[in-house]
Amino acid sequence: MSGLRVYSTSVTGSREIKSQQSEVTRILDGKNFKYELVDISQDNALREEMRTRSGNPKAIPPQIFNGDHYCGDYELFVEAVEQNTLQEFLKLA
Repeated sequence: MSGLRVYSTSVTGSREIKSQQSEVTRILDGKNFKYELVDISQDNALREEMRTRSGNPKAIPPQIFNGDHYCGDYELFVEAVEQNTLQEFLKLA
């Protein structure tokens, strides 16, 4: 796997998760980063893949990866944006 991947879900009752996913994709789009959006609601295997790759059996979307490298979750993403270290967070620098 190569490139940025954002694990998300199109089926959730949580406004918080919807909001977090929207913010991540809005920021990535605004900075012209190319990424693949992986909808874990389409297949339970994708949810398990996200959780296994993140090392957290209870991980919830959004989760961000660059190739085989786990970048982090929403909180770490926002922290990187606020500290102007998004390139490093995304393992692009």
